[in-house]
Amino acid sequence: MAERVIHLPDDEYVAVIARSEELARLEAQVRKRKSMLVFGPEGVGKTRLLQTFAKTQPYSLYVPHLRNPKDALQALFEGLRALKKRELRLPESTRSLSTPSLKGIVRRALTEFPFVLVLDHVAGPSRVVTGLIKDFSDYDQRSIIFAARSPHMEDIGALQPMCADRSERLELKNLPAPIALEFARQEAIRAGVEARNLEATLHSIVEWSGGNPGGILRMLKMARMEKYRTEDQVKAHVLHLDFLMGTQKA
Repeated sequence: MAERVIHLPDDEYVAVIARSEELARLEAQVRKRKSMLVFGPEGVGKTRLLQTFAKTQPYSLYVPHLRNPKDALQALFEGLRALKKRELRLPESTRSLSTPSLKGIVRRALTEFPFVLVLDHVAGPSRVVTGLIKDFSDYDQRSIIFAARSPHMEDIGALQPMCADRSERLELKNLPAPIALEFARQEAIRAGVEARNLEATLHSIVEWSGGNPGGILRMLKMARMEKYRTEDQVKAHVLHLDFLMGTQKA
C-alpha cells in the first residue's frame, strides 16, 4: 500500500502519514453519498486521518467530540463559520440561541450545500445524539464519516445500522515498520529531539510501539525529558520501561 506525507492546503506543515488507500476509500464513499465507520485501537491515527480527509474536502464539517447535542451543534456551527462563506448567512454569536434554533441554522446550511460530516471520537452516543446524526444524514443522501475504537454496539450505539455492510467499515492498523520509522524521523525533527544515539533510539521506539503512531509520539515526547537523557544521548531502555508501565502519558 502506497504511503505519503501530505502537505495540507493551508500551508501549515503537518507531518501526517496519509494512507492513500484509506483516503481513496473515504473519497469513494463520499462520491456515492455513503457513510463510513473508521475504527481501530488507540493511537493508530484515526483522528489524523479524519482531520486530513476533512481538510481535503471542499465542503466538510469536522466535529471532534459528540458529548451531547448542544456541543455537537456548536462544533458544526463553528465549522460553518470557519469556512467564511457569506452565502451561509450565519449569526455572529450563538450565546442566546436555543438548541432548536441552532439546529435550524445548521440544518439550513446542510440543505443548501453538499457537506460531508466528519465525526471523531464516537463512543456510545446517546439516543438524542444518534437521532441528531441520523436526521442530518438526510435519509442516506449525505455522507457521514465517523470514528470509534471498534465497530461494536458498545462503541457506536444505535449508529451501527449506518455502516452495517463490510464495505462501509474501514479498519486502521499500525504502520508497517519502514513507514513507522520514517514517521518517527519526521516527528523527531518536528519535536526538536536531538541525540547522538537518535537513529538507534528511533529504531527501538518503532519496535517497542509496534508501529503505533500514538505510541511513537508518546515516546518521542518522553525523549525530550531530562529524566530520560544524559548530556547527549537518550536513555532509551529507561524510557521503554516507563512507557510499558504507563507512567508517561501523551
